Amino acid sequence: MIVRPVFFVGLLFAVLSLCGINSSVVNAAEMKIGVMNVQKVLLDSAAGKAAKAKFESKAKELKAKFQTEENALTAMQDDIEKKSSAWSAEKKEAQVREYQKKGREFQVKTEDARFELKQLQDKELEPILKTLQTVVEGYGKQNGYTAIFDSKIGVLYNTPAIDVSVDLTKALDQAMTK
Repeated sequence: MIVRPVFFVGLLFAVLSLCGINSSVVNAAEMKIGVMNVQKVLLDSAAGKAAKAKFESKAKELKAKFQTEENALTAMQDDIEKKSSAWSAEKKEAQVREYQKKGREFQVKTEDARFELKQLQDKELEPILKTLQTVVEGYGKQNGYTAIFDSKIGVLYNTPAIDVSVDLTKALDQAMTK
């Protein structure tokens, strides 16, 4: 007679477990998932294109600014390599020290330029990314999405049918013009 209560308790747990599994399958079926390529949205949006153009313009300007100095360093290095055998030890040392000094100065200037470009990029992208966050949240709520993921971060596969990048690019363009 002890077997019956144990059997019924076991049967009760089995039924409850199956109910729990079925309800989670039903909940999963009700989920609506979307993916977007944030980089593509940024590059395809009008604001993103403008920011990219500004960044590339500044990078080109800085590159032109440093090109003359870089060419002078290369010429100095070639000069040292070609003429050092004819120079005295003191002249060779002085030329090498001068080359190293100019090289360090050039390196500091290029690091400063990289920092300046990084700051420009951050300054240009920050308002776009903030607006994009708001756009994605609004789009997700309005269209009943449970989650929208960045396809370049952790999504190994998705069907193109759930990619909302184009819609979000349009929504970002609209939001940025306001």
